[in-house]
Amino acid sequence: MAEKLRLDKWLWHARFFKTRSLAAARVSAGDVRVNGAHTQKRSQMVGPEDVLTFAQGDEIRVIQIEGIGHRRGPAPEAQALYTDLSPPEPRSKDKSPENPSFEGKGRPTKRNRRILDLSRARSLE
Repeated sequence: MAEKLRLDKWLWHARFFKTRSLAAARVSAGDVRVNGAHTQKRSQMVGPEDVLTFAQGDEIRVIQIEGIGHRRGPAPEAQALYTDLSPPEPRSKDKSPENPSFEGKGRPTKRNRRILDLSRARSLE
């Protein structure tokens, strides 16, 4: 018989959720699919070759279970428990961290500050 583990415990072992109670809450809310079927039982047993689908942040994660963890270990150990089947997110050129768009927010330049001071002085006259 193949080794199996509770769904909420496996999600916690694989470090998808910070606490086991958060994982259990997401499963109870019906936000997790096991092999394409919605489940609300956090005690559902999962094992190798099962496919999980759930939302994490702004992206949908599709995970195939490769192994059962016996503890919540470090991240490299947790990443060995699954294969990520989600398509990679395309990197958009608009949101590059090296050069964020300014959009006129923040502190004015020295030239803009002089123009503002002159306009304020003229409005007071």
